[in-house]
Amino acid sequence: MRSKELSKILELSVAQRLVIMSQIWESITESPDSVPLTAAQQQELDARLNSYYENPKAGQPWEKIKEKLLSTPCAAK
Repeated sequence: MRSKELSKILELSVAQRLVIMSQIWESITESPDSVPLTAAQQQELDARLNSYYENPKAGQPWEKIKEKLLSTPCAAK
């Protein structure tokens, strides 16, 4: 990206830049295979998957974790 284009984007309001950022992020998530994992990231994912296979009941559902996080005082700030 040329600096002139970036300068124009940075002149936009924060709300406008957030909309653009969201649109860019959505375009990236449409093709996740185009963003390669590092070896360390792949190792971490493999370790987590193996941990799950060894003890699938050790974790908690996302809904329960989300509820717990949102009920903590610091989440309200």
